[in-house]
Amino acid sequence: MSVRFSLRVNNDLDLPALTALAVAAEGAGIDQLWVSNDLMLRSAPALLGALFQKTTRLQLGIGIMNPYSVHPAELAMIAATLQEMSGGRFLLGLGAGSGEFLSWIGVEQEKPLTGTRTALRAIRALLAGERPADAPGAGDGWTRDAYLRLPPTRVPIYIGAMSPRMLAFAGAEADGVLALLFPPEHYSTASQLVADGAAAAGRDPGDLDMPACVWLALDEDRAAADRALALKLAYYGAAFSPYLLARAGLTTEDFSPALDALREGDEDAAVRAITPQMLSLGISGDPDAVVARCRELLRRGATHLSFGPPLGPDPVAAIEMLGRRVLPDVRRSA
Repeated sequence: MSVRFSLRVNNDLDLPALTALAVAAEGAGIDQLWVSNDLMLRSAPALLGALFQKTTRLQLGIGIMNPYSVHPAELAMIAATLQEMSGGRFLLGLGAGSGEFLSWIGVEQEKPLTGTRTALRAIRALLAGERPADAPGAGDGWTRDAYLRLPPTRVPIYIGAMSPRMLAFAGAEADGVLALLFPPEHYSTASQLVADGAAAAGRDPGDLDMPACVWLALDEDRAAADRALALKLAYYGAAFSPYLLARAGLTTEDFSPALDALREGDEDAAVRAITPQMLSLGISGDPDAVVARCRELLRRGATHLSFGPPLGPDPVAAIEMLGRRVLPDVRRSA
């Protein structure tokens, strides 16, 4: 069995920092690099346009863009343009996004599943040189003038999903699914939901790419790696899906002390508030510890491992260590 690897990074990084990560990823044998497009930070499409000029093999994706803040017509324009610029290395991540972030700009996230489904169908039609007005389930409001004045192109579309219904939809219609796994061992449940959705739609689940998307902090100093992950959990833990946290025996309220400490500027207190149970939501430690958790994911059927930030106290060094110490051992285990 061959195993693929990808990285996920945030769009809070500037272009020099992202370029260093992309170059390191390509050198480490990583297959894909995904850049987030969170609101009020840097524009992922612009960043990828530059990163394609600095890499030659690496597939680059936006994970994710949502049809609430960017119209599906513009999403199709972005996808077609980046695919043309990259010579076929672009991947589009699509999802409903964060309702909390959308509220910052006065946008309501109504019917996330319906909104994502209609956007996927409309974008697919546009990229194929067709009209969404003729595409079943592509939404209302499209006229006959709504078509791309560009050559048809193929862009793999991955759905960002966490809920059971969104995972099943991804299995039924997407090319891939970006399912955040808290904890990583949730892969077994999530992949079965995707497979069930694919089977119900008459598709072969093996035709979909489902990375096991985990948070990773890697360093020779296990305490330093744990601290990096703990700080990430302190900031984001309270925003996690209650459904996923419940599977790990946790609630959003469990993260309140850590978040309160961060608000007071006390990182040490925030780290102390993150328990070992919380820390297990991601993967952290030295190369041996990381390889052990990765092997467990392989035993659960994963064939694509996707590592997200913080990656480690020094992200570039962590990526280089992945290439030297982790990926070879994981490949031998497959």
